[in-house]
Amino acid sequence: CRQLFCSPSVTSSVPRPILKQAQPSDRDTPVKAKRQRRVAGTPDQEASVELVGDGESVGSAHSEEIENLLVNDELIGDFSKAHLLPMVEGKDLGLKYISPGTLAAVLTGHFSSFIESSIIVDCRYPYEYEGGHIKGAVNLPLQRDVEEFLLVQPIVPLDASKRVIIIFHCEFSVERGPKMCKFLRERDRCCHEYPQLHYPELYVLKGGYREFFFQFPSHCEPRDYRPMEHPAFKEELRKFRGQSR
Repeated sequence: CRQLFCSPSVTSSVPRPILKQAQPSDRDTPVKAKRQRRVAGTPDQEASVELVGDGESVGSAHSEEIENLLVNDELIGDFSKAHLLPMVEGKDLGLKYISPGTLAAVLTGHFSSFIESSIIVDCRYPYEYEGGHIKGAVNLPLQRDVEEFLLVQPIVPLDASKRVIIIFHCEFSVERGPKMCKFLRERDRCCHEYPQLHYPELYVLKGGYREFFFQFPSHCEPRDYRPMEHPAFKEELRKFRGQSR
């Protein structure tokens, strides 16, 4: 049950270079650190790029607009830039949610100019994943799976101008997916001096696999949907619920 499942559709492995050494802290407060990362003309000016639902760039924001991003908590976890993907309102106000349409745009390469690796973490139980999952998703149903896959040897971009983003989901993205997203952020924080992170840009797929499958079945394999409470998998459900506690 500790086996990790990977989609057979993945055409290339996720790059796993050696972990980069964290830079020393300047001992400034988090707020001051945020402001220093927004100096005009620096490489971090990418934070000002805003993207709409169809992925088209709508231009660079002015400094006052970046200030609004800071006030509205729109910067990613290490405060280095703004979130790349357009977000929608979700149940947990502390998490960033994206729509099924945005994930489909990621899968079709709409954001390839900005993203080096997009990792879709399917937090459902293996029998659900095997019954149908998003192409390219990795099945990490337990916390130890997430730690082994993402934190033992962190995935970092080879091109510093591009991003590694992680998108979590479960069946409905109400419990397992959001909890796992929070778990990764918590463990990531423990590895660093605030606000540094291995994975500053995390998202949750709103509506989960169920909603994505009904909207974009062609992006799923096999093209099917097996609910968690499927009557034929009662024993598997009992076993994995016990391990998740």
